[in-house]
Amino acid sequence: MNALLYALVVVIWGTTWIAIFLQQGPVPAPVSIFWRFAVATATIMAVLLILRRLRPLALRDHLFCGLQGCCVFCFNFWCFYTAAGYINTGLESVIFSMAVLYNALNSFLFFGQRPPARFYLAAALGLLGIVTLFWSDLLASGWNAGLLFGIALSALGTYGFSLGNMISLRHQRNGLETMTTNAWAMLYGTLVMGAIALIRGDDFTPVWSVSYIGALLYLALFGSVIAFGAYFTLVGRIGAGKAAYSTLLFPLVALSFSTLYEGYVWHSNAIAGLLLILTGNLVMFAKPENWVKRLRLA
Repeated sequence: MNALLYALVVVIWGTTWIAIFLQQGPVPAPVSIFWRFAVATATIMAVLLILRRLRPLALRDHLFCGLQGCCVFCFNFWCFYTAAGYINTGLESVIFSMAVLYNALNSFLFFGQRPPARFYLAAALGLLGIVTLFWSDLLASGWNAGLLFGIALSALGTYGFSLGNMISLRHQRNGLETMTTNAWAMLYGTLVMGAIALIRGDDFTPVWSVSYIGALLYLALFGSVIAFGAYFTLVGRIGAGKAAYSTLLFPLVALSFSTLYEGYVWHSNAIAGLLLILTGNLVMFAKPENWVKRLRLA
C-alpha cells in the first residue's frame, strides 16, 4: 500500500507541470488557477461532507486557513503559471524541489527550530545547482531578463508554498484535522484568485479544447485532490521525512515529460545542475546517524 501511495505522489506531481504547460495560451493565469481550485474545492468539500469529516473551526483558525490558501493555492501558483511563459516547466519542478530548504529556514524563523548543520551544505549545493542548471541558457540569451524573471518567480512561488507548510504545521500543533484545514484553505485561495481575476477584468471563459479542459481536470482532480490525499495518507503511515523523499523523484518525471512535449534539451550543465540540486535535497533529508548505521551494516 505504501509503495502504491508513493508512486501516485511521484507520478501525479511529476506530471502536473506539463499540464500547466498545456494551459498556457489565451486564458489568463488567474482564471486557469481559479477554475482548477474551484473544481478541486467542490470535490473535496463534497467528499468531506458525505463522509462527515469536515470539522468545525474557530474564527482564528479560519483566518489562518485564509492565509494558508493565499500561500499554497493562490499566489504561489500565479507565480508558477506566469513563470511557465518564461522557462521550461520541468525546470520549474526542479526549483520547486528545493522547498525542503525553505522549510528548514522558515521553521527557524517562525518556530525557532534551528536547522541542522547539514542545512548549510544542502543550501550551498542547491544554489550552485540552480546556477549550473541555467548557466548555458543564461549565456546563450545574454542574461535575458525574461529568463531571470521566470527563475525568480519559480523561487518566489516555492517560498510561498513553504510559508503555507508553516501554517499547516501551526494547524497540526493546534490539533486541527489536516483535510479540513486544507479544504477551507483551498476554498479561500480560490475566492481570492477569483477576486483578483475580477479586479483585473479577466474573462472567465475557458478554452473549450480537449487539451485545456483535460489539463484543467487533471490538475484539479489528480494534482489537487488525489495526490494531496495520497501524500497526507503516506505522511500518516510512514512519517513526513520518508514521504518527503518524493520531491527527489518527481522532478525527474517532470523533466522527462518536458523533453517529450516541450523539446527540453539535456545539456551537460543541466545534468550536473540537476544532480547538485538533488544531492542537496538528499543531504537535507538524510540523517547522519542513519548513514553510520548503514556503513556499519555494510
